[in-house]
Amino acid sequence: MSESFEQMLNDSFKIIRNGEVVEGTVISVKPDEIVLNIGYKSDGIITAREYSNDDSLDLTTVAKEGDTLEAIVTKVNDGEGQVLLSYKRLAQMKGNKKLEEAYENKEVLTAEVTQILNGGLGVLVDETRVFIPASLVSDTFVKDLSQYKGKEISFVITEFNPRKRRIIGNRKQLLVEEKAEKMEELLATLKVGDVIEGTVKNVTDFGAFVDLGGVDGLLHISEISWTRIDNPKKVLSIGDTVKVFVKDINGTKIALSCKFPDEDPWAKAIKEHPVGSTVKGKVARMTDFGAFVQIDENVDALLHVSQISREHVAKPSDVLKVGQEIEAQVTEYKEEGHKISLSMKALLDDEPVKDNDEDVADVDIEKVGKELSKEAEAEEKASDTEALGKAEEKADD
Repeated sequence: MSESFEQMLNDSFKIIRNGEVVEGTVISVKPDEIVLNIGYKSDGIITAREYSNDDSLDLTTVAKEGDTLEAIVTKVNDGEGQVLLSYKRLAQMKGNKKLEEAYENKEVLTAEVTQILNGGLGVLVDETRVFIPASLVSDTFVKDLSQYKGKEISFVITEFNPRKRRIIGNRKQLLVEEKAEKMEELLATLKVGDVIEGTVKNVTDFGAFVDLGGVDGLLHISEISWTRIDNPKKVLSIGDTVKVFVKDINGTKIALSCKFPDEDPWAKAIKEHPVGSTVKGKVARMTDFGAFVQIDENVDALLHVSQISREHVAKPSDVLKVGQEIEAQVTEYKEEGHKISLSMKALLDDEPVKDNDEDVADVDIEKVGKELSKEAEAEEKASDTEALGKAEEKADD
């Protein structure tokens, strides 16, 4: 009778095999183990290692008594009469299936970045790892990938080969497509002269790239300010909000400017300092061919070396110094290039400087400077030669 009862009891339980998917009810949970009633003569055991890749996971935080779980049978009898199950492997199988369908349908997936790997990011899709190479993380170079740790990102699967454990995700493709769409939308409405606010995205030696809402425009160094700027990084930083206007649109290239016409300091200078008027200014910087004098805020005028004195001046630094205040006469305005010419020499006597006396505004300033330097050197050599000749004559006598 006892054998017959035991046989009947065994027959009442279902038969399970390795690799089979079973469903059970949680009857016990420990930090490192979940016990399931799977309708078999032995209970099923899921260890922490077979639940997740996260070694620090406490199983009491993810399951409780009465929950229903599915798992895959890894061993019908572990030697102690227990059935070993794996929740993780079943999740990986489902994940592979999901990734395969996403790959075939070019579906966009979203997952949390769980690992910062050598050369890329690791994300998990239903316990299946997807690798996103650094070159496919963004449409621009990213030096520090750690900024993505714990964040959710969207991507597409561009390579799927689970047998070789090669499942590649691509985030860059989505960003490029998104930017192209935004560019098309922006160009449909944007026109030259429009005023818009943007965020400085990158700063280089030649200017700054400004994000106009998913689309970048170039703010060239010459368009940042009415004043001369040596390095854009001295006046702009990444993240700054700037007000700009569209100067030019060439295909997908957008040129920006901060030099608003109604703020043009040169227009004000022309009204306040007409030709023939006397101005006071401060020497801002010097070159071999002249000195640049600040006569108004953001306005520098050129005092050519030939206009400093009635006497010959070889170099401006021989008689002037940076920061020195001077008085000079405005002799010419050249609207193209915003050039203002000054003359100290004109104030030394009652005779105004004639236009044909030395029209420095119509010549290449740098070339004139070099020629004047050569003339000065020639005069010095001639003077030295004459002095040497007299000395030799005296010696002969």
